[in-house]
Amino acid sequence: MKKTRIVIIGAGAVGSTTAYTLLLRERADELVLIDANRAKAVGDALDMNHGMPFVGRTKVWAGSYEDCAAADLIVITAGAAQKPGESRIDLLKRNVGIFEQIVDQVLRFNTNGILLIASNPVDIMSYFSQRRSGWPAHRVIGSGTLLDSARFRYLIGEELQLDSRSIHAHIMGEHGDSELPVWSTANVAGIRLALDDEQQDRIFTQTRDAAYQIIEAKGSTYYAIALALDRICTAILRDEGAVLNVSTLLTDYCGVSDVYLGVPCIVDRQGVREVLQPDLSEQERTLLRQSGDKLKALIQSL
Repeated sequence: MKKTRIVIIGAGAVGSTTAYTLLLRERADELVLIDANRAKAVGDALDMNHGMPFVGRTKVWAGSYEDCAAADLIVITAGAAQKPGESRIDLLKRNVGIFEQIVDQVLRFNTNGILLIASNPVDIMSYFSQRRSGWPAHRVIGSGTLLDSARFRYLIGEELQLDSRSIHAHIMGEHGDSELPVWSTANVAGIRLALDDEQQDRIFTQTRDAAYQIIEAKGSTYYAIALALDRICTAILRDEGAVLNVSTLLTDYCGVSDVYLGVPCIVDRQGVREVLQPDLSEQERTLLRQSGDKLKALIQSL
């Protein structure tokens, strides 16, 4: 029986936490860490291996791009940090350059796996990765608004004193400031949420600004995004057909085309099997188009 392998490129806070989460949950037979700072990847792998008597049989090591050859999933969490005084566009240009190198190296050894992008701005990085690789869009996936939707459900659950797993609600669009809450379809057991405008505004503002709050408090976010990436990996490797708000290439989706945005998708062993289109209100459609236009303008500026 073929062993399953996940390669994580980038052993920073997000990459190493994702690897540890995948290890604890025994998602794959083999887990490979690749980082420009090889010593960091070696240290993380060694640290995890020392915990093997307490967990399963996953084989973990610090590898090279050659290890991508047998990978089912390649998760990219690498990226440059913003320098003092550096504009967002300049940072984007540097990250696109880094991603071009990473994708080119992956393609030397793997042409039939699935790329899962987590580096920010994730929608733009996913778009450039798909264009650079030439792979079909269903095999190049961004983490999208899955984490945003989880934050949204958590905050709604706190407001209503309900288990967040029983909340059905979506954040769509950019993983960033132009994302939008889909209140028109939000429900519990098919029942519309009993929240007034003030509650809705407060919950969405807290959802949208959550990363800023966490970064101000401790420098970066990594626990929840690691859980989100674990969820996507599981849906793919177990061929679940799970509905997840991942970032994918849109074509005439509420009038949005040729851009990656976070929308509900069916995710299975193929990657994104199908893109779902909820019955959005006219205001929500307008906000989604605005989110798409914002990202397309950034892409064109590059």
